[in-house]
Amino acid sequence: MNREESKTISIERHESRRVRLKLRQFREQSGTSAVEFALLSPIFILLLLGMVAYGIYFGASHSVQQIAADAARTAIAGLNEGERQALVTSFVNNNAGGYPFVKSDKLTYQAKDSTADGKQFVVSIQYDARNLPVWNLFPALPMPGTTISRQSTIRVGGI
Repeated sequence: MNREESKTISIERHESRRVRLKLRQFREQSGTSAVEFALLSPIFILLLLGMVAYGIYFGASHSVQQIAADAARTAIAGLNEGERQALVTSFVNNNAGGYPFVKSDKLTYQAKDSTADGKQFVVSIQYDARNLPVWNLFPALPMPGTTISRQSTIRVGGI
């Protein structure tokens, strides 16, 4: 056997040994990803569900604010407080169910002239949010209020 053949055989043995070591190392680590998944997936799923639940709550909160603003804009067409209240009632009854995450039967509202400034009309909306999924999360978490209250004010009679 000459020197080059000996060197080639030595390199092949070294490569073979390195491949065997890599395979053994791979076999030793094959269960680590399953263990990591088992440990981290419940935390990840809890975070994901929490984000979805709070997102629905914030979506409902935004919808309630939008209903109040839209009802106040509708009320500006009324000539007196009674007409404005009738316009708000009509708007809420006909349109509130079309907003995301809001059921119109859980809404209560008040529409009246402002006591602080008679040239302003105030629409206040309350939404009973107890049926939203945020309340099904871990009970130790700090939770927002079960009633979402928003209001919108609009100026009556010009600038």
